[in-house]
Amino acid sequence: MASNVITCPSCGTRNRVPAAAQGVPKCSHCHEPLPWIATADDETIQQVINSSKVPVVLDLWAPWCGPCRMVSPALETLARERAGRLKLVKVNVDNSPRTQARYQVQSIPTLMIFDKGKQVARQSGAMPLNRLRAWLDRSLKA
Repeated sequence: MASNVITCPSCGTRNRVPAAAQGVPKCSHCHEPLPWIATADDETIQQVINSSKVPVVLDLWAPWCGPCRMVSPALETLARERAGRLKLVKVNVDNSPRTQARYQVQSIPTLMIFDKGKQVARQSGAMPLNRLRAWLDRSLKA
C-alpha cells in the first residue's frame, strides 16, 4: 500500500503516512495529528475507506479536469484544518475505471463523504472552500 510524505504543520518534520492505517497518523517528532491526504485506486479504495477511524472525503477527479484542479487546494486546506478528524482520499478516475463505475460517477469532480465506511453525502462539481466546509459540517451532523 502506498504512502505519502506529509510535512507536519506544527514542527515541519516530514512523515511517511500510509493510505490505510490503524488510528490517526501523528507526527513522529511532536506527536500532533497530521493532515491525512491519501491516494487510492481500484485495488485499494475499499481498504483505504473502511480502515479509517475518522470521516473520509473521497475526491474522484482527473488531471485534465479544470474544476478538479480548482477544488483540490480547498480540499487539502480542509484536510489540514481538520488534521486528526478527517481523511482526504483522492482517486484519479482515468486510472480507476472500476471505482468510477462502482460509485456511478457521471461527472467530475465528484465528492463523497464516508463515515464509519458508509456513504453519508455526495456532491458533484467544484465548490469554494466556505461552501465545502459547510457541506462537510452539514453532512457529518446528519
